[in-house]
Amino acid sequence: MSTLYGRSPGGYIWALAEPILGIVLLSMIFSIGFRSPQLGTNFPMFYATGLIPFLVFSDISTKVAQSINYSRQLLAYPCVTFVDAIIARFFLNLFTQLLIGFIVLLGITSVFETHTSLEPTPILLAIAMASALALGVGTLNCFLLSYFSIWQRIYGIMTRPLLLISAVLFTLETVPQPYRDWLWFNPLVHIIGTLRAGFYNSYDAAYVSPVYVFGISLMLMLFGSILLRRYHNDILEL
Repeated sequence: MSTLYGRSPGGYIWALAEPILGIVLLSMIFSIGFRSPQLGTNFPMFYATGLIPFLVFSDISTKVAQSINYSRQLLAYPCVTFVDAIIARFFLNLFTQLLIGFIVLLGITSVFETHTSLEPTPILLAIAMASALALGVGTLNCFLLSYFSIWQRIYGIMTRPLLLISAVLFTLETVPQPYRDWLWFNPLVHIIGTLRAGFYNSYDAAYVSPVYVFGISLMLMLFGSILLRRYHNDILEL
């Protein structure tokens, strides 16, 4: 915690400011052209339920991917393995992002009349899916980033449009065919749809498939773990 958030002025404040500023900006822009969001009546709540799970995935997967690079000195000890580094980085950023999300959503419901009703089951399911996907992508990227230095640039280019194709700014049902079917294969669409179903009782995210999300997450996690177990000594010597 001290090395990740204690080196820059503000520390955790900057981690909290990112989603708040993003939600404020989106709300201001879209409230100019539309009277109400696609779900409910409150723009900040609608974009918060899309942006927060997106940032949870993005932040955790990025930090897990850098686990070996962050912990090279600790990995010099025989009792510390790459698994320890990944698990520590995962839980630190998971708890951080959950706390940030709770503060942001609590702040919105305290300031605005959102007309939302919380359902714990889909909310917890969305958190579980976002965490699993972030761990899977992060574990695989932990190998790729450590073994192939150019992968960081390639991955950055590949994921640049991710915010626009993950149903953060809209609901999947409003996308015309055949693009709607294409977006279905993006696991983040399922995660965001599940979280919104937990806040909006009128929203039936029938397209959501937790099996699909958990299946992809497990596959990426296993593949990344196998590669790290095989090549982690070579990585430490790079």
